[in-house]
Amino acid sequence: MIVGCHYREDSGVPLPEGKIAFDRIAVAPFQQVAPEESLGGAVRCPLCGMTFNATGSPGHPEQVLERLFLEELEKERPKLNVISGERVAGVYRRIASDSLTISQREVLQRVGSELGAEGVVAGYVYRFRERKGVSYTVEQPASVTFEIHLLRVSDGALVWRGSFDKTQSSLMENLFLFASFFRGKGKWVTAEELTGEGVEQVLKTFPGQP
Repeated sequence: MIVGCHYREDSGVPLPEGKIAFDRIAVAPFQQVAPEESLGGAVRCPLCGMTFNATGSPGHPEQVLERLFLEELEKERPKLNVISGERVAGVYRRIASDSLTISQREVLQRVGSELGAEGVVAGYVYRFRERKGVSYTVEQPASVTFEIHLLRVSDGALVWRGSFDKTQSSLMENLFLFASFFRGKGKWVTAEELTGEGVEQVLKTFPGQP
C-alpha cells in the first residue's frame, strides 16, 4: 500500500523579529482539549482563541506529545535550559487551582515567574485518532491535530506558535505528497509516529540558537 499524508496545516510561526534571547524556559503540562459532543466538534485554543475541529481521544495523547516535544527540543536546541516534568506540573497545578478567576495566559505567566523562566511552552492536543489496521493496510488512517505556543513571561506575549493537522491518506489520493510518503517509508503510520513527524516539522522554526 502506497501512502502519503493529507494535511490542512503544518507550520511554525517564528517571532516577528526573527530572534529571541530566552536562555531558560519552562514546559507546562500539555493538555488535551476535547469538545463536549462525543462525536467531535469545534473547540478554541485556550491561549490564542483559534478554532479547531477536535475529537476526544482515549488514553493520554497530551503526554505523548509532550514527551516527543521534549525529546526533539533537546536535539534541536541543546543549549537551551529547559525546566519540565513534575517540578513544573506541581507549580502549575497549585497556581491554576488557587487562581480560578484568571486566564490561562496569566496562569502560565505566574508559573514562569515562580520558576525563574523567561518563556513558558504550552501544548494542546485536539485530535489523536489511532489507525485501525496494520502498517500495510488500514480501515481508518491515523489523524493528529496539535498546537504548541511559546509565551514570554515578562508581558504574556505569544512569541511563537507551531501547529500541525494531518490525516494520512494513500499516495494515489494525493500524488503531490512524495516527501511524506518517503518519511513514512510507504506504510500506514501510528498516531504517535504521525505526531513525531509533526513535532519535527514545527520545531524547525522554534526560536533560539541550535
